[in-house]
Amino acid sequence: MTPHNLNKQTSLIYKVLILSLLILAPIFLFIGTYTDIDIAIEDYYYDPVLHQFPWGDAWLTTAFAHGALKTFFVDFGVIVLAIVIIDFLFPIKRMADFLRYRLRLIALASVVLPIIIRSLKKHSALHCPWDVDRYGGYAPYLRILDHVPANWHAGNCFPTGHASTGLWLASLAVLWLPHSPKKALAVFIAGLSIGFGLGWTQSMRGAHFFTHTLWAIWVTIFVMLILFWLFSKKLMQQMDPKKIPI
Repeated sequence: MTPHNLNKQTSLIYKVLILSLLILAPIFLFIGTYTDIDIAIEDYYYDPVLHQFPWGDAWLTTAFAHGALKTFFVDFGVIVLAIVIIDFLFPIKRMADFLRYRLRLIALASVVLPIIIRSLKKHSALHCPWDVDRYGGYAPYLRILDHVPANWHAGNCFPTGHASTGLWLASLAVLWLPHSPKKALAVFIAGLSIGFGLGWTQSMRGAHFFTHTLWAIWVTIFVMLILFWLFSKKLMQQMDPKKIPI
């Protein structure tokens, strides 16, 4: 790939990420403000007779999705982070720079993304479905742009934190940049889809509204944009195709 093509590729990646953010933001705002999809989904999973979310303690949504699967993704991130730290302190001679800088970005994503989303949750006024009075809780339902009443008890439930344990996998896309952009896009979407799936299981439990997961995805794309910008010179430099491991 020539330097000219590398520059075009870099520019295209920036455009795709930025356009995604600009297009998705108003769509997500519209969905959260002018539709009742959050309520419709939670109404579907809530049993008004039992006064509970039947999926709340189910094996699929708790032991598997919120337990084993979460642990697997967290452990995977820890392993990547450990490799990066070891290589930083004691450079692994057999590791090509192609892989070295991409693993550093992936390791950062596995740490930074969950921290950012959890920080946003900590300062969020919105409640989880199971805390909303419609579903047996104590708090009124608020949309993302609704005025927060005085003396409001913060719900700390926006965006979906559990989804971030899978959303950071979207960063694996850099392993296929710049030589295989189509594969990179497929991996990026797959990572977002895994996070979306984890977020959906939380909606089944009454732990998060659907739009909470949508905004977690938006935050993920934003974080990926920043990380790509920070590593772009290393990621998009010209390399001998024979030295590319993937």
